[in-house]
Amino acid sequence: MTQERFFTNPRLPFVECRHSTDSTRTFKPHMHHGFSIGAVDQGKILYQLEEQSVRLLPGSLVLINPETLHACNQDDVAAPRSYSMLYLQTDWCLRVQQSLWQVEAFVPVRVTLLENPILYERYLSARECLMAQGSLLEKEQQLTDLIEAIFLLACNPGTPSQPTPLRVEQLKTLLAAELAEDLTLEQLAGDLGTHASTLIRQFKEATGITPHAYRMNCRINQARQMLQQGRDIGETALECGFFDQSHFHRHFKAMTTVTPREYQINFIQ
Repeated sequence: MTQERFFTNPRLPFVECRHSTDSTRTFKPHMHHGFSIGAVDQGKILYQLEEQSVRLLPGSLVLINPETLHACNQDDVAAPRSYSMLYLQTDWCLRVQQSLWQVEAFVPVRVTLLENPILYERYLSARECLMAQGSLLEKEQQLTDLIEAIFLLACNPGTPSQPTPLRVEQLKTLLAAELAEDLTLEQLAGDLGTHASTLIRQFKEATGITPHAYRMNCRINQARQMLQQGRDIGETALECGFFDQSHFHRHFKAMTTVTPREYQINFIQ
């Protein structure tokens, strides 16, 4: 039986993700206003892009430039396929490209089929991150990293950009504040007058970790202080920005090797 899952979020308006499982549904030729990326988990898909035909198998990505007429259907009509699509706004893609190169308009990709197993696995990881419960910062960060890597391989734009150095200490302060709030990279980049992809790249170069990882460390450190004070675990989880106790439990144990309850009952003042 066909199963369809979609991800959208009003605070990440530039991306929509679709994951279809065991589908035999067929598409008429159509186009998207934005840039699209497709991948197949199981089965074979035949893409018709204008005058070109591309067979998509697991391990590869199909790249579809904006306003490109295409249809994607199973290569074998009787065999179902499982696949996913990322639909990205062109303006957002342009901002990613402008963090890399000196360009004024979106640079179309010059390849349709990207046969790169490493990027394929990163695509699947980003898709699952979008579909799963988690922070918007983590979702946006994985997506931005993926799209930047794809553009670096698939575009030929010219002059590299020279971004303004990131104010790392100011970003650290923003990441350590209001931990219950679900921040986005676009919000942080706007506050600092930079691009989201530039923010990720320069912060990681300066600190060795991503903005999401840094904020998670801040959340765990605050949680430890609250648990030492005897605060309720559920209250601590929410105040530190975790979705629920299982989310809190997983991340706390990953960073401390003990559960929040073990930490609290065994803490000696």
